[in-house]
Amino acid sequence: MINRLSTAGTHSAAIREIMKQQAQLSRTQTQVGSGSRIQSPADDPIATVRILAMEQNRANLEQYGKNSDLLASRLSIGEQALADASTLLQNVRERALQANSGVLADSDRRAIALDIRSRAQELLDIANRRDGNGDYLFSGFSTQTQPFSRTGTGVAYAGDQGVRTLQIGTDQRIADGFSGADVFQRITEGNGTFTTAIGTHAGTGAIDSGRVTNAAAWVAGSYTLNFTTASTWEVRDAGAGLVASGNYTSGSSIAFNGAEVVVTGAPAAGDSFTMAPASKMDVFAALDALATSLEAPGTTASARSLISSGVAAGLTQIDQALNHMLDTRAVVGARLNAVDTAAASRQQLDDQLADTVGALRDVDYAAAISRMNQQLTGLQAAQAAYSKIAQLSLFNYL
Repeated sequence: MINRLSTAGTHSAAIREIMKQQAQLSRTQTQVGSGSRIQSPADDPIATVRILAMEQNRANLEQYGKNSDLLASRLSIGEQALADASTLLQNVRERALQANSGVLADSDRRAIALDIRSRAQELLDIANRRDGNGDYLFSGFSTQTQPFSRTGTGVAYAGDQGVRTLQIGTDQRIADGFSGADVFQRITEGNGTFTTAIGTHAGTGAIDSGRVTNAAAWVAGSYTLNFTTASTWEVRDAGAGLVASGNYTSGSSIAFNGAEVVVTGAPAAGDSFTMAPASKMDVFAALDALATSLEAPGTTASARSLISSGVAAGLTQIDQALNHMLDTRAVVGARLNAVDTAAASRQQLDDQLADTVGALRDVDYAAAISRMNQQLTGLQAAQAAYSKIAQLSLFNYL
C-alpha cells in the first residue's frame, strides 16, 4: 500500500505544530508576566476550587477586621464616657465631704447642693453621649433613641435591655455597648447587703451605712434599731422579735446577726433607725437625694444630724456608683483586649491562607523561565525547519 502525502497536508500539519508551540510559549510567558500559574480554572481545577474557598475566607477576615475597627472605636468612646462619669462622681464626693463639715452655714450647703444638681445634669449628658456615627452609647439595641430624660419624678430610661454585638471572628461576637439601665440605674444600694435609714428622730443620732462582719451568721431581712433610752438600744426583726440589745456609746459598734452599724451623736429615747435589704438605685436619684439633704435647713442640732446622715448615705451611694463604674470599665477593657487578641489571630490566619494560596497559584519562576526558554528554542527550530520544508516540492526531484 502506498501512503500519499500531499503538499497541502504537510504544510497544514507543520503550521498546526507551530501554532501549538506558540500557544504553549504564550501561556508560559503570561504565567511569568502575571506571576500566576493558573490563568483559567481549566489549568488546575482542584487548586482553583481551593483558592476560591481560601479567598472567600480572607474576604471574611477582612470584614471581621472592619467590624473590629468599628467595635474598638465605639468601646473606646464608651470607656471615655465612663471615665468622665467617674471623674464627675469623684468631684461630687469631694463636694459632699466638704458639705459634711459642721462649720458650714445653710447658704454654703445650698450652694454645694446647687453645684451637685448641676453635676447631675452633666452626668445625664454623659449618659446620653453618642459615638462617631451618631448612635447612643447607652440605649441598648435602640441606638437611635435618647436613653435618658429627666421627668417630674426623676430620670427615666427610654432605651432597652439589649446590647448589640459585632462579629469579629468565625465564632466570636463581642458586645459594642451597654444597656444604660445596667450602667446608671442598677447601682447597689447601701453597703451591698442592707441599707440604713432614720426612722423616728428627736435627738441628734446619725447612723452609718453598716456592714456585714460575719456572712455565715448574717440573716437577711429587715431590722429596726430602737433606742429604749438615751443610753440603751435594742434591735428587733421584722416580726418584732428581739435580736440584740446593749448599752449605747457614741461611735461604738452595734452588732447583731453577723452585722454591725455605728451610731454617733445623742439619740433620744424612742428614736429609731431601720435596716432593710439592699436593692438597686439609680445614680441620678442618689445625687438628687444628696442635694435634697444639703438643701434642708440646719437650724437645730437634730436637723443637722439628719443632714449628716443624709450626706453619709449619699457618700455611700456615690462610692457604690464609683465601684460600679470601675467594674463596667473593666468589662470594656476586657472587650478591647479580646478585640486585640482576635486581630492578632486573624492576621496569623490571613498570613497562613495567603501562603497557601501563593503555593497553589504562584508560578515557580525558575522552572517557568527554563520552560519558556526551551519552548522558545523549540518554536524557533520548528519555524526554521518549516521555512526550509516550505520551499521543497516534488518537482525538485523530477
